[in-house]
Order: sequence, then C-alpha cells, then structure tokens
Amino acid sequence: MLMFLTGFSLLLDVFCALHGPREKCVEILKSGHLLAISPGGVREALISDETYNIIWGNRKGFAQVAIDAKVPIIPMFTQNIREGFRSLGGTRLFRWLYEKFRYPFAPMYGGFPVKLRTFLGDPIPYDPKITAEELAEKTKNALQALIDKHQRIPGNIMSALLERFHKK
Repeated sequence: MLMFLTGFSLLLDVFCALHGPREKCVEILKSGHLLAISPGGVREALISDETYNIIWGNRKGFAQVAIDAKVPIIPMFTQNIREGFRSLGGTRLFRWLYEKFRYPFAPMYGGFPVKLRTFLGDPIPYDPKITAEELAEKTKNALQALIDKHQRIPGNIMSALLERFHKK
C-alpha cells in the first residue's frame, strides 16, 4: 500500500529497500550482499510498545530465505528504538483497521532525539538439517536475548533522552 504514496518508491530505491519476493532476497544474499529483514514488518512497528515484545506471529519466510541462500542469520537489535517514535497502533481500533485493510492508519508521534545503539548478536550458522520453523525460533530467542541484555523494560522516553548525556 505504501508503494503508491508519492515519492515513497523513490525513497525505497535510495535506500535499496525492497518488498520481497523471496527469490529476489535469496539472489541478493547469494551474490554476497547483506540483507536486513524485519520479520515483524509493519505490524510490529505499529503495534509494538515500550515492553519490546516480539510480534512476529508465525512468520518464517526470513528463515527460509537464509536456508535457501545457505547463509547465517545475524540477529540485530537497536536499543531505545521504540522510544524514538511511538504509535497508537496498539489500540483496539487501529489494530483492527490494520488487520482488516493492511494499511497503517495508526497515528505516530515522536521524533525524540533518544540515544540509539545497535547491537549485533552472534551469527546463527547455516545448518542444512534445520527447518525454517526451528531457525525462526532460534532467531527469535537470540533477538530476545539481545533485548533482555541491552534494553530497559519498560522503555521510557525520558530515560532514553537522558542517556544522551550519561556515559556508561
């Protein structure tokens, strides 16, 4: 749906972002490039909150892409990411609208200059014997470990702002 917004496809081109298909993702990885995949997608961006729950549902396409390309998965988490922008997507009305129309109706607010730090987890190596379901679960557990280690829960906008001025 967002592809039809004026200028949005140009923005995606500038950032080399694409929306599938799975075969294109496999091709990119096999050619030696890195690929960032967000299994939670728009749903997680809209519905997530300061509790940092992982909202992937049964998504495992990203794991199948890694298996097909025979590449490892490198889990990645950005601390305070949900404090920078907030969404009202978790409310019953906006969640229903998203699930019904697959369009992000939920209003967002923020742009807070919080301290963001990105952490990479240990790579999950390619294993020809693992299923996409098992790999997705391993990835989810690795991501949860990064969240548990690096994120104060519940997240707090004021604390994240103050982190800009305090050294750890």
